Amino acid sequence: MERLNGRHRASVFHCAVFLGFISAALFVATTPASAASPVTIGGPFSLVAPDGTVVTDSDFHGKWMLVFFGYTNCPDTCPTTLSQMAIALDRLGAEGKRVQPVFITVDPERDTPSAMGEYTRAIDPRIMGLSGSERQIAAVSREYGAYGEPRASGHGDHLFDHSTYIYVMNPRGEFARGLEADASGDQIADTLRRLMAQAE
Repeated sequence: MERLNGRHRASVFHCAVFLGFISAALFVATTPASAASPVTIGGPFSLVAPDGTVVTDSDFHGKWMLVFFGYTNCPDTCPTTLSQMAIALDRLGAEGKRVQPVFITVDPERDTPSAMGEYTRAIDPRIMGLSGSERQIAAVSREYGAYGEPRASGHGDHLFDHSTYIYVMNPRGEFARGLEADASGDQIADTLRRLMAQAE
């Protein structure tokens, strides 16, 4: 079998850590409180909005959040997933105002706050694009168990391997459940309706 090079080994490692983190959190969500472990997804963060203002996780408390990590040069997954989030908001109607989709870059070197704003506005202005320093992005990625790894393309495309997972956070900023990036707008909307109903 061909041996993996350093970059491929790193990608496999990040994928394994990410999947293990998600699996552990989902296990906790379905385990009695007396047996639950302290594994969590999400937490405090400080990032930069398109207008240059600093936003933190507490700014979103009171709303359901759809958090997705990616980058503006992504050729397929990111624009498709964000478009489905926008469709979900449409399907929810008035309830959609209770939801804030958030797109966090894994490529802060190129995805400046203004670039993130331009990108998300082109898809749907209700989606908030967030950037920050490399340290800020690394910190929020750790909180969510997300990853972003540059992929060598040889064509100057600046491609990344990154998390393909939608984190659904409740109004208290707690992880409610996860969705695959290929979830349709209808599936996202149905999931949010169920979670909202359960929380009432």
